[in-house]
Amino acid sequence: MTSFHYRFDKVLDLREQERDETEMAYKEAIEEFEKVATQLYDQMKKKENILEEQQQRMTTGFSIDDLHHYSRFITTLDVTIDHIQQEVMKSRSKMNWYETQLLEKNIEVKKFEKMKEIGKEQHDAEMEHVEANRIDELSTMKFRSKEDGW
Repeated sequence: MTSFHYRFDKVLDLREQERDETEMAYKEAIEEFEKVATQLYDQMKKKENILEEQQQRMTTGFSIDDLHHYSRFITTLDVTIDHIQQEVMKSRSKMNWYETQLLEKNIEVKKFEKMKEIGKEQHDAEMEHVEANRIDELSTMKFRSKEDGW
């Protein structure tokens, strides 16, 4: 009996490799997004803490220099936060793009796997049919040889 050979095995291997590479890129994009989003959170938290500290100091009174210092620091934080927000949006977009690519690659691989499965089932059915015919032929030959021998 012959073994099944899927004619698109190399294509399937290539598609699986592409999917695996895309999955790795997607995971890297997730890590990058999480890193940048954490930076954004940290900067926003820092700004929140500075604003609270400024409010507390205002109730007890503080100098104009201190007020200017807080103002400059908050302005710097705002610029940093705006920049990081842009990075978050870019990294989110990149992550979503890789997610879409990964879904498409998975679908592609599944199509080839399904075609391989169908091909194997057809091959197995054909081999069973060939085997049944061979058994019929052997039975017929055996029957004839018994008939001739009598």
